[in-house]
Amino acid sequence: MAISASDVKQLREKTGAGPADCKKALESTNGDFAAAEKILKEKGLAAVEKRAGRATNEGKIFIKIQNGTAVLVELAAETDFVARNPEFIALGELVISRALEKGYTEPNEELANLVLELATKIRENMGLKRLTVLKANAGEILTQYIHGDGAIGVVVKVAADKPEVLQSEELKAFIFTLALHVAAFNPVALDRSKIDPAFLEEQSVLFRKQIESDEATAEKPEKVREGILRGKIDKYLKSICFLDQGYVKDEKLSVAQALSEYNKKLGAVLTIVDYIYFKVGE
Repeated sequence: MAISASDVKQLREKTGAGPADCKKALESTNGDFAAAEKILKEKGLAAVEKRAGRATNEGKIFIKIQNGTAVLVELAAETDFVARNPEFIALGELVISRALEKGYTEPNEELANLVLELATKIRENMGLKRLTVLKANAGEILTQYIHGDGAIGVVVKVAADKPEVLQSEELKAFIFTLALHVAAFNPVALDRSKIDPAFLEEQSVLFRKQIESDEATAEKPEKVREGILRGKIDKYLKSICFLDQGYVKDEKLSVAQALSEYNKKLGAVLTIVDYIYFKVGE
């Protein structure tokens, strides 16, 4: 049977396949759209399987906060060209909305199939790398920050002893700055109590070796070397702990100090409870 240009166009819009492939599929199925679509999907799936081993270091971070729940998703692709594709962006929004709707807290088969459907259509390896949920309790608020075109995504959770202050636009702007700070400095932990002791011990061993290999300090008394070691550890912790880092708006102040000053101005006590940092490719 004769295959019209409008038939080819319709199938292209649905499958993303090239015009020649669409026409050939329609001809081989005598114009049966469902059968032609199946053929093209199978070809697309085969193409994706061939690319399955290719690195997916590009992509985008998606965040949505709804009814006290924040969902963060990293959707990965092979190329930044695909990561900017409107269909890819729509897929990320669909995945995150579905996760919120159904209460998903991690990637699963349903969400993976949504990703596979688009991957099959555009024939590029992609995947749902991460999905994390952060919930706010009474007296807490969640604020998000997306850097650039979605290369970095952050959610910060803050609590207040006076819940009514959480409605203040000025307060929301301050918390947004805290989220921006996390995006800029990527703290390892909220504070020192959250640092894994094994991780800290590894760093201590490295610092001790530095001290022992440095001619200026190797011959110093043990007590002096221990003091140098403590100083190095303290400086390192200040660089990786959120509350100890120099505040993004004024690095002369630590985040904890900036928070304390803001609390005095606000007349309430804000506490940073938690945060999540996502970066594409990490």
